[in-house]
Amino acid sequence: MINLSKQPIIYVTRDIERALGLSLDTPGYYIISNATDFAKCVQKKHSNNVFLIDEKEQLDTWELLQHPKIQEILQNVPSPNLGEGQPARQALPGMVGGGEVKIVVFKPTPQIESLCNQNGWNLLNPFSTLANKAEEKISQIEWLGDLKKYLPDYQVKLCKDIEWNGKRFVLQFNRSHTGSGTTLVDDEHILNEIKQKFPNREARIAPYIEGPLFTNNNVVTAAKTLLGNISYQITGLEPFTDRPFATIGNDWGVVKKLLSPKQTDQYKQIATDVGKKFQEQGWKGLFGIDVVLDEKTSTLYLLEINARQPASTTYESQLQRSEIKDQGSRITTFEAHLATLLDIDLSNSELITIDDGAQIISRITNHVTHINLDTIINLEKEGFNTIVYNNTQLGSDLLRVQSKKSLMKNHAELNEVGQVILNFL
Repeated sequence: MINLSKQPIIYVTRDIERALGLSLDTPGYYIISNATDFAKCVQKKHSNNVFLIDEKEQLDTWELLQHPKIQEILQNVPSPNLGEGQPARQALPGMVGGGEVKIVVFKPTPQIESLCNQNGWNLLNPFSTLANKAEEKISQIEWLGDLKKYLPDYQVKLCKDIEWNGKRFVLQFNRSHTGSGTTLVDDEHILNEIKQKFPNREARIAPYIEGPLFTNNNVVTAAKTLLGNISYQITGLEPFTDRPFATIGNDWGVVKKLLSPKQTDQYKQIATDVGKKFQEQGWKGLFGIDVVLDEKTSTLYLLEINARQPASTTYESQLQRSEIKDQGSRITTFEAHLATLLDIDLSNSELITIDDGAQIISRITNHVTHINLDTIINLEKEGFNTIVYNNTQLGSDLLRVQSKKSLMKNHAELNEVGQVILNFL
């Protein structure tokens, strides 16, 4: 476990779950987040290092950073010079007890960067400009350079110039999040609607590939890229979501059934090459890739690059912590992320391997808008961990269910453990 007592980190996030990849008993680790029901439960056990801002609506990260209470909270963060349990003597903006304020966020934006700069806070995340180049669908093509060979056959066109040829394809706008910017065009009427709404908007189009999706979380260090555990990406599974491209979970246990050893090596090569590209451009910390396996040709294609902390990092790290008592030189994905941002040498470290465990998210749909208390009680009686969200927007997270065992029998098919969750919903 990394020790942050001499260089405290404050993780500021809209959703506290994103910051829970590190044990809250870690000296020098602090969280600022929204006062959701789940966050309040976390704070009860860790009142000294979890600070919550309670407003009528949940605040985004940049709103938390500019909230009037932020300076008051920083006053209560213990100084690295005074030790735990003692309030900081903050005399200057951007300082905690004579030490620099080090901020980490889930995903940086120009607005967040500007706020940190104005306040003299050290935002440890890589610059958002580099993240956007690597992540956005159009700029990503140029950024990849010769690594474009890993992409499916694609074209970039203005929507008005895209013609229907009778074959379904995937259309992606430059920016997307959890599948919201991706459309499966399997009918000419769908294409015509897009062309009418966004005639002059650029889009990347590629043939639709049938097959399972995989993802993993990797950490770029000064010396090398630490490759994370590959998980099957649960996508578009009803009734958990009504959006066909929405990511709703991860399963680390079913991967060995779906990928051969040779395909696993091919996947790792893609991740290694992308990591090297990031490293050459000064990136530090986490990134993720999404890869699809073409069921017809058994070919792997790179679909997405997540230039940030991927959402599955937290639970992967929790599974890693429970997997091994004596870590030695092995480290969790989240620990490696923070250590790299702090320039801690990880040249002799490797990420802890896991080969089981899963999580699945039920999102708000037109038919599902809330979760009954009895459902939560029953799921927890069965040994699942649950996180309930206070979201109201269509498509946002409603319930996260975590299991130490795999939930999937095969691609898009729940096993007996997964069926237990489904039955309670």
